[in-house]
Amino acid sequence: MRKTILILFVMMLFSSAYSQKIPSVVTSVDLNRYKGKWYEIARLPNYFERKLKCTSANYSLREDGRITVVNAGNYITDPKKTTSASGVAWIPDKNSPAKLKVQFFWPFSGDYWILYLEKDYKYVLVGDPSHKYLWILAREKKMDETTYNMLLQKATDNGFDVKPIIRVEQNCE
Repeated sequence: MRKTILILFVMMLFSSAYSQKIPSVVTSVDLNRYKGKWYEIARLPNYFERKLKCTSANYSLREDGRITVVNAGNYITDPKKTTSASGVAWIPDKNSPAKLKVQFFWPFSGDYWILYLEKDYKYVLVGDPSHKYLWILAREKKMDETTYNMLLQKATDNGFDVKPIIRVEQNCE
C-alpha cells in the first residue's frame, strides 16, 4: 500500500511539472539594441533580490559574442548602500536568440528568456521556463499602468502566477 501511494505521489509530481505551460519567446533580438541599462519595474519574489530596491541591469557586448551582465541595487534598509553582481550571458542556440543562459558563478547558469520585447526596445518581459523567475524591465524608471498591465497579462498568458509580483521602487539617486 505504501509503495502504491509513493508511486502515485511521484506520478502526480511529474505530471504537474510537465503540464506547466512552456513560455513563448520573441522570434528575434538585436543585441546591439538590447544592450545598455534597464530598470527593474517589477519582479516575482526571489532570494537574491529580496533586500533590494532601485535595481537595474546593464548589458554590454563582448568581443567573444557573449554579454556582460551587471545587476545592481540599493538596500531597502539603507538606500545609500549599494550592491552589484557581475555575470555573463550567451545564446546557446542561434535558432532561438531569445533563450539566453546567464551565469553569475561557475558552474551554475540559469535561463533568461525574452518573452516580450517592445519594438523600440523600451520595455521587456523576461522569465524562465520553470515560471519561478519573472521581470519587467524598462529603459525608464517608471512605466505607465496600461503598459504594466499589458505585460502582466502577457506573463499570465505564458503561465506565470503574477499575484505575488513586487513593484520595485526606483526612488534612489
